Amino acid sequence: MKSILLHPTYFPSIEQMVAVAQTEKVVFEVEDNYQKQTYRNRTYIAHSNGRLLLNIPIKHTGKRRKTKDVIVENDFPWQEHHWRSLQSAYRTSPFFEYYEDDLEPLFTEPVAGLMEHNLKIFDLLCELLGIELEISKTTSYEKKPEIIDLRILVDAKRKSTFQPETYTQVHQANHPFLPNLSILDLLFNEGPNALNYLENAPLPVGHFPKRENSSE
Repeated sequence: MKSILLHPTYFPSIEQMVAVAQTEKVVFEVEDNYQKQTYRNRTYIAHSNGRLLLNIPIKHTGKRRKTKDVIVENDFPWQEHHWRSLQSAYRTSPFFEYYEDDLEPLFTEPVAGLMEHNLKIFDLLCELLGIELEISKTTSYEKKPEIIDLRILVDAKRKSTFQPETYTQVHQANHPFLPNLSILDLLFNEGPNALNYLENAPLPVGHFPKRENSSE
C-alpha cells in the first residue's frame, strides 16, 4: 500500500499498526468531528483478569466540535492511573523495562489537546518499532477520499475481522489469547520482533487490498 488514511488514536490497536507497518505514507484525519466510544481516547491492554480499558477523560462542552479542538480533562489523575495499570500488567513481560524510560514521559508530562497527544504517541511508537514512513495531515474532511480509507478502525464498537498469529502474552496462564489489543501489548511481549510481526501479519479482508494488488 502506498497511502492510507487514519485517525490518530491513543496507543493504536495492533490492527491499525499492521496497516501502518505495511504502507509508505500515513495521512492523518484531523478535520473530523469528535465522536464518543472510539479509540481516539481509549485503548485496551491485557491484565490478569482479561482486557482492561484505559480511557482518557475529556472536557465536555455540550456542543459538536472537531477532534483537534478536544481538550483533555486533567482534574482526574488519568495519566498516573494509566501508567500504574501498565506497570501492573506488564512489569513481568520480557520487554517492559526495555521501553519503560521512553514511554514514561507520556504519563508524567502535562497533556492538553487529545489529538496532539495521540500524534506524539504515534511518533514515539514508530521510533521504538523502527517504522519509517511519510506522515501528513488532511486539510479538509472528505467522505470519499482517493486513498485507502481506514478511518473505520477508530470505531471501538466495530467487530474486528483481524485474525493475527498468536504470540506469547504475559498473562496467558490466566486467560486465552487476547487479540488486537494496544500495540503496547505486542511491544512489551515481543520487543524488537514486533516490527517483523506487523510486517507479516495478514491484512483484514474488507478494509485492505490484497498484497499482490496493493495500490494507492
